[in-house]
Amino acid sequence: MSFREQFLESRPWARSWWRPAPGENKTLFWIALIHVTAVIGLIVVPLPSWPIALAALLLTWIGGLGTTVCYHRGLAHKSVKLNPAVRSLLTFFAVLNGSGTPTGWTANHRLHHATSDTVDDISSPLIGGFWWAHLRWIWQAGQASIQKYCPDLDQPSYRIWDQLQLPIMAFSFLGGLAFGLEGFFWLGAIRLVFALHGQCFVNSICHMGTPDQPGRDTSRNVVWLAGWHLLQGENWHGNHHAQPWCARLGLKAWQVDAGWWVIVTLEKLGLAHDVRRPREGAGATSLPELVLDSR
Repeated sequence: MSFREQFLESRPWARSWWRPAPGENKTLFWIALIHVTAVIGLIVVPLPSWPIALAALLLTWIGGLGTTVCYHRGLAHKSVKLNPAVRSLLTFFAVLNGSGTPTGWTANHRLHHATSDTVDDISSPLIGGFWWAHLRWIWQAGQASIQKYCPDLDQPSYRIWDQLQLPIMAFSFLGGLAFGLEGFFWLGAIRLVFALHGQCFVNSICHMGTPDQPGRDTSRNVVWLAGWHLLQGENWHGNHHAQPWCARLGLKAWQVDAGWWVIVTLEKLGLAHDVRRPREGAGATSLPELVLDSR
């Protein structure tokens, strides 16, 4: 039975939220762990010192670049090719930020685009509402097939992160202990919860637009999310679905997209190439042929 058939037959969005998909118990445990710890942290240390706050913000920002520049634009859509050293560094910070492995993230995202706003879309609010799209799908939908949706990443240089994920996440959660309870809570769970919900808003609130016709694209730009995303550009999600192959998400001058500026800087330094730029008047277009072939 295919992933699609299993997904539709099991109707995970209709199950209780605490019932994970097979093999996803650890995902539910992790999400519960960081949320409970974050709440305790906000009670014990409601306000961090400036050094800890700035360190948490910096880690979140660099981790966000790992997700938006490396995972999203580089790997999932092939809109930029990064120098291997830069790619590895950004991947490390993406994992440290709780974004998962490059293979898992890419497979799920390509599945989302291949089936966007249909019943096959594992993270669509059209299926199970806001909370399904925001969080529940992460542990209840099941993992998209690596072999089907990102066979190009099924190689040692990407698979190694499957083994490295657990120690990196343990370090991410516990590493702040070196700076006391304040560091433990704010550099660990509170930072991870903040980063998680920033990413989750892209699947939920950024897909709750009103389509002009039934079955049409629900993606939209959400201006107020720019702050939560630390101006990295992921909140311009309507732009992204209109031109998913494009490395630039903020298409207008006032749509701040720090991820794009980083890509342009890396390109000038010779650390990024094959940057795919927007086309005037371009509408929605398909993913690379690799993904089309795997639908």
